[in-house]
Amino acid sequence: MRGDSSVAEQSVIVERVVEDTDKEKKKKRRSNRRSKHNSASTSVNEARTEPSDSLKSEDKAKSMTSSMSSSSKQPGLEITSNEQIPNRASDVAFSSMPTMHVNEQVGSGFDDTSVGHGGRTFSKSCSEPIAYVGSSKMCIDGCLPFNHLEGFARKKLFAPYWPIEAVNEALEKGEAFKALFRVNAHNRLEAYCKIDGVPTDILINGVSSQNRAVEGDIVVIKVDPLELWTKMKGSNWSSNNSAPIEDCNLVQEVNGVAANSYKGKGKVDADCEYADCRSGILIGQGLYDETQVTKPAGYNHVNGHHQSSSDSMHMGLFPEKNEGINSVDRLAVMTSQFPSKRPTGRVVAIVEKSLRRDAVVGFLNVKQWFSYRELNRKDAKRSSIIFDHEYVTLTPNDPRFPKMIVFVRDLPDCIKRRLEDGDVTIEMELLAAQIEDWSAESPYPQACVSHSFGWGGELEPQISAILYQNAIQCADFPPQVLSCLPTIPWEIPPEEYQTRKDLRDLCVFTIDPSTASDLDDALSVEKLSKDSFRVGVHITDVSYFVLPNTALDIEARIRSTSVYLLQKKIEMLPSLLSEKLGSLNPGVDRLAFSVFWELNSTGDVLDHWIGRTVIRSCCKLSYKHAQDIIQGTIDVEKFNASEGGYPQLHGQFEWADVIRSVKYLHEISKTLKEKRFNDGALQLESSKLVYVFDEDGVPYDSRPSEWMDSNFLVEEFMLLANMTAAEVISRAFPDSALLRRHPEPNMRKLKEFEAFCRKHGLAVDASSSGQFHQSLEKIREKLKDDSVLFDILISYASKPMQLATYFCSGELKDNLNSWAHYGLAVPIYTHFTSPLRRYPDIVVHRTLAAVIEAEELYMKQRGLLEGNKGEEVFRRCFTGIYFDKEAAASPRGKEALSNAALKHGIPSPELLADVASYCNKRKLASRYAEEACEKLYMWVLLKKKEILLSDARVLGLGPKFMSVYIQKLAVSGLFLNSAVPCIFFFIFNAHFMVLSD
Repeated sequence: MRGDSSVAEQSVIVERVVEDTDKEKKKKRRSNRRSKHNSASTSVNEARTEPSDSLKSEDKAKSMTSSMSSSSKQPGLEITSNEQIPNRASDVAFSSMPTMHVNEQVGSGFDDTSVGHGGRTFSKSCSEPIAYVGSSKMCIDGCLPFNHLEGFARKKLFAPYWPIEAVNEALEKGEAFKALFRVNAHNRLEAYCKIDGVPTDILINGVSSQNRAVEGDIVVIKVDPLELWTKMKGSNWSSNNSAPIEDCNLVQEVNGVAANSYKGKGKVDADCEYADCRSGILIGQGLYDETQVTKPAGYNHVNGHHQSSSDSMHMGLFPEKNEGINSVDRLAVMTSQFPSKRPTGRVVAIVEKSLRRDAVVGFLNVKQWFSYRELNRKDAKRSSIIFDHEYVTLTPNDPRFPKMIVFVRDLPDCIKRRLEDGDVTIEMELLAAQIEDWSAESPYPQACVSHSFGWGGELEPQISAILYQNAIQCADFPPQVLSCLPTIPWEIPPEEYQTRKDLRDLCVFTIDPSTASDLDDALSVEKLSKDSFRVGVHITDVSYFVLPNTALDIEARIRSTSVYLLQKKIEMLPSLLSEKLGSLNPGVDRLAFSVFWELNSTGDVLDHWIGRTVIRSCCKLSYKHAQDIIQGTIDVEKFNASEGGYPQLHGQFEWADVIRSVKYLHEISKTLKEKRFNDGALQLESSKLVYVFDEDGVPYDSRPSEWMDSNFLVEEFMLLANMTAAEVISRAFPDSALLRRHPEPNMRKLKEFEAFCRKHGLAVDASSSGQFHQSLEKIREKLKDDSVLFDILISYASKPMQLATYFCSGELKDNLNSWAHYGLAVPIYTHFTSPLRRYPDIVVHRTLAAVIEAEELYMKQRGLLEGNKGEEVFRRCFTGIYFDKEAAASPRGKEALSNAALKHGIPSPELLADVASYCNKRKLASRYAEEACEKLYMWVLLKKKEILLSDARVLGLGPKFMSVYIQKLAVSGLFLNSAVPCIFFFIFNAHFMVLSD
């Protein structure tokens, strides 16, 4: 076992430390006849044959424990890699490593060999029991006694965090940077921090540099001097494209398409993400040398850390050498000048702890604890004394998190009783835990287990764990939230008909999945002339029901988004609102926000109108119904709705009206789509699976998803509505508009993709999103007979794409170029069309309501609303196609906008920035949960099938692995050759499955 070998190696190192210490004393009494190298090259075998009895000496024990923390400074213990030492130190304090579970990453953990003298390696195996300092007991199987944890004299393994004053000063001077800490899911030793304005992420390599930060922490980092930067890794196109962030299979918002949407139109709001993920080991190495802080010449008394001579080369120092250039720009220039080097750094402080610390999921490892208890079973008195110091280890499901220790005294009573009863099956239960502390003296964080989800091999406990891990609120809505909604039956108040535009005589209908129950958008179209149409998008007015700062609003903000888990929907809003009061169900009056455009035959917007309305949908079409109409399989003359399973028609409209409208909309959407891509939009479509479930909700088969013309029809008009809403709110409230941006892709990775394509005879121009799209379309045509290869290529093209995020316009008012959406190739964008399942859309609705009301107040004061109300559409000053800047800047305009913002609860720029940041986190958590659920269902499907026959494409070969794209699963993965014939481990991020023939 790894624990056994690590302790054995520790024994070797400990004995060598004692021996080397004696030799140093002898060298002082003799002439310097032997070189330092010869002294250092004392045989490892000599150390290994040193009798363990020598450790019984109390003096030598003290010498050993004191020398362990500074072992890196011993002449005979210089490690060739600076990542080796904490591994050894951690073995001293905690040698009992947990057993590997099915969810543990292959290849993670400690290496089988350790770096020895001069770069040589030696085995960590040891067949004899090892004595523990200060104990009369011998370790069994290399496991240190659990009761010695707190009594062990430990040295600091990590550097202390900088004080807040030093942090603020360093941030202000540009000597340090604040960033989000992201861990490589395939190699926990590698973490990355993205600094805005710097094209390359900063590598935080090894546990020493990571300094107890965990996934999702907001940290302060200090960038290393240039000479310490590591070599940039070359492109590795055979790596798993299902890595959690960068290696996403579907670049969603680039397409304007959401894979995580319950509804097909959700393509409009999805995100692609970015990270740097490669395979590797789990535990890092490196040791903080506490003795360094005693050296006054190199110690910085301001920030409390040891400053080496090379620290003067750190970014942000000596600004006089680069006058007029801030630290971010200077770092960006350096990364551009040295493209082959990866900037590295270290964590010096944690300013905001990740919420994931409170949502750890994993398995306990108790077998060695049972062995230790059995060893002390006869000594009942001693056993009761040491019980408070006993611990077990917990292995998190998420490989980005380190192993943790859990004190037995802190376990729930039900688990403690099972431990006392010797119930080893507790190792198979999935547990919830929270990180309580991680001191500088401990190589592992201390955690507390709160409850059990159930048997780890079952579906429901796994789904519950996924929701917990991502902090998804799935409890029922409390009474105070439900009390904010009106009771049913409910009717629209008469005053709303008077203040809103009445559109109940317009042919309006919805197009959604057949199973959809939350209908938040509808469409209409009118032919104005031979070459012009008026198209309407109608979005349910959720902001009418969700008033600012009510219990309902607070709950919606906390949830932030609905979560769709294939067989389960976790709603952001109560079903009374999302499926009844706010759903655009056919045949009933509903409150809405409507956007109308006058479009010509080339897709140009001649005019637009936006306002609050009352609508009545005439029917609910499914995507299949709309597709049948588009393909012309429906004959209007012979059409019989009841025979084809078509929905009931409401109101005065006939099926001929609906069919004609769908055909008009389809033709217009094709024109808009062509125009959008001609203007530079990028589309990256990737295959996605649809699971087929049995009556018990268990998947038994899968098939590729299929996007139809009817899906794209809806998508185009939702995109146009979002763009229009963004335009209106940003012009009226330039400092407090909630918008959505999509940065340009990672240029280095994009160039790597171009190089990869050139190597395989495929020309790619990625100089802009439009050129990139055109190149991919040419490749699609070239590979029209090999769709699988094109799917693989698209998955690779998605890797450089970055995350689309919400932001407050006031945050970036001095940098309007950063507002742009790369994938859609538009200068401004937001989310407006899905208020039933996204909280940002509700905020945008309130902002629109404020603009509309401010416009009406201003126009009334100017007397512009007198006369025929029908001309109102042509006389808008804030919401029309032309924005009246003079009116907005006038005293009356400012007053009207200010009063309307106050009435509708528009947040201040500072508060809105916090809302945007929080919504980004929740959207990402929702995505993680949905992807984890999909992988879980894939695991269930493969487990049920046992043997999966599928065509596959080899992507890369290595000495011990083969990277393969499996067509039937639409996913790539690594096949690792195991010791057992005909067994392969299929890797999916943090999970792997065993497929056996």
